[in-house]
Amino acid sequence: MSSPLIEQLVEQYHYPRATADNLTDLLDTEKTLALFFTEDPKRYPESNDVAVILPELAKAFPEQFSPVVVDRELEPELKARYAVNIWPTIVFIRQGRFLGKLSKVMDWSDYMERIPEILNSDTQHNPGIGIPVVAQ
Repeated sequence: MSSPLIEQLVEQYHYPRATADNLTDLLDTEKTLALFFTEDPKRYPESNDVAVILPELAKAFPEQFSPVVVDRELEPELKARYAVNIWPTIVFIRQGRFLGKLSKVMDWSDYMERIPEILNSDTQHNPGIGIPVVAQ
């Protein structure tokens, strides 16, 4: 189950929804993506807070990443791939490579500090074990 605030991201902001049908195409893009994992917003109400924050983050970092709402049916597969176990989470990927993730609601200053660190990362991190691996 989604919420009106999360649906607004797709309907009003025109953020794509990652589904099993379009996942490969999304991951193959040259863009840096911010995958928004919501889980059930009734169980995790902070997902609605992040649904309000995400467009503001996109405005603060124009052209640096493209938000994508992960379809709830796809979340189990991707949460294992990117070691998402806290809700909500934004996972940053570039050309299919994991860059980093931000979980729960944070202070604005923390977003402003952490997002550039993630986007400017020269290493690919394995989200499952937290060990940076230098891309060859």
